[in-house]
Amino acid sequence: MRRGVPVALILAVVSTLVCPAWTGADSPARPDDFAYVDHIIPDIQVELRYCTGNNFVGRPIDGYLKPRCILTRRAAEALKRVQDELRPYGLGLKIYDAYRPQRAVDHFVRWAQDPDDAKTKHTYYPRMKKDDLFRDGYIAKRSGHSRGSTVDLALVSLSQQGSEAEIDSQQGSEAEIDMGTPFDFFGPESWSASSAVSAPQRAHRLLLRALMEKHGFKPYLKEWWHFTLTDEPYPNTYFDFPVE
Repeated sequence: MRRGVPVALILAVVSTLVCPAWTGADSPARPDDFAYVDHIIPDIQVELRYCTGNNFVGRPIDGYLKPRCILTRRAAEALKRVQDELRPYGLGLKIYDAYRPQRAVDHFVRWAQDPDDAKTKHTYYPRMKKDDLFRDGYIAKRSGHSRGSTVDLALVSLSQQGSEAEIDSQQGSEAEIDMGTPFDFFGPESWSASSAVSAPQRAHRLLLRALMEKHGFKPYLKEWWHFTLTDEPYPNTYFDFPVE
């Protein structure tokens, strides 16, 4: 049975809300205050897309050696508070990407500059020109992910029985909540406030955004899945140690 996220939860969370350029050097080493997220949130779901070919480039990305989700400890602990608030409602989080080494960002840039590589266009950017991805803010030469406190994530149902979540089979997972577009879909449909998606899908995005903001994250309005810790510990440092 397909069910919706409880309206009471959405209203309760929303009611609690009142509706930098790089200057440092890249560091090759992982600081002690970076942590594996599953050590802090044992029931977190992780689908690290860039460690596989299931992404907009269509192949594993440089620097992703193992499917391990890494964040600064401060960001991971804030994320745990989001998960803790969702859990009583049978909901949780799935992470698609967290810390991203600079070499992975460089891989994205090379891909975006190659007009002949368009094998993923139909799935990820069907109505956009590849050379507009820089202009429109989907690809950049620096990413907040490389600072260690930015995360890409979605809502999921923690249990398929007795859950109040709407279960969607998108991307082959029966536990994902319907957010309106897949992760990493390039286009206005992925904007947080897009009117191109249904009212329930907008409500799911609003719930995710409201909880993330409540616990110290700021959204990127062109990607419903993208959030950065407001008080990030390395606001001017872009790391390049591999994900392993």
